Amino acid sequence: MYQDATRWGITLQTYVQLTMLDQHMRTMVSPIRMMERSIHSAKYIFVENLYRSGKMPEVDYVVLTEWFEWIIKNLSVSVDLIVYLQTSPERCYERLKRRCREEEKVIPMEYLEAIHLLYEEWLIKKSLFKVPSPVLVLQADHDLQDMLEMYEENQDRILTPYNVQHCL
Repeated sequence: MYQDATRWGITLQTYVQLTMLDQHMRTMVSPIRMMERSIHSAKYIFVENLYRSGKMPEVDYVVLTEWFEWIIKNLSVSVDLIVYLQTSPERCYERLKRRCREEEKVIPMEYLEAIHLLYEEWLIKKSLFKVPSPVLVLQADHDLQDMLEMYEENQDRILTPYNVQHCL
């Protein structure tokens, strides 16, 4: 997808939307469900980025948007809390290079900057799309040890279901 986003963007994002929907719809086996991303971020960030960058034709964007809107209207894909690990594009790029994954070697810094701006517009400025839940912002440019400490400090906020947290 990174090598030819115009060709593979719609294919990947259709599959992502399907797999995210599956994740949202699975039967809960515990009171907490954590997901790295949601159907919301797939649409509001990654589909939006493909469209804005000219790598997704308008017809594909409209079709994915209509599917997304139908899903939101007709199925339960609610989110109790978004934990935004706010990280600079530069730090993301450093981490990407350090991981040295073959499929990530072609990701340019400009892509990370575009994704970062969309997240900031959506979750911080709240100017892009409706935010479906409260947002907990954690500064994530830190090293792993600092991030573990930050997680421990916020563990109750992250792991307590939103509706329980606000009914106490």
